[in-house]
Amino acid sequence: MEVRDLVYIDNYEAPFQNMIMCHLIADSNQELLEFVDKINVNRKWIQHVGKYSEHFDICLSKKKLAIRFGAIEISPKELVGKMREKKEK
Repeated sequence: MEVRDLVYIDNYEAPFQNMIMCHLIADSNQELLEFVDKINVNRKWIQHVGKYSEHFDICLSKKKLAIRFGAIEISPKELVGKMREKKEK
């Protein structure tokens, strides 16, 4: 059985212009980029490339799609914990 990296999306709600945004991370850069392709988010919007804090800011309409495609919803605190885990690897 193939073990896949997981993708996470937090339930943070940050206002940005006329949208509400949250954060999308993954266990690996490859999984993160493949996942944003699935939900039609442009790869150029990635933040902190190559760092443990690498992520995308995602609007709520894309969040629903991300969850439909298998992203695991977590709290902002859990998201920071996942980032710390990546930093320690």
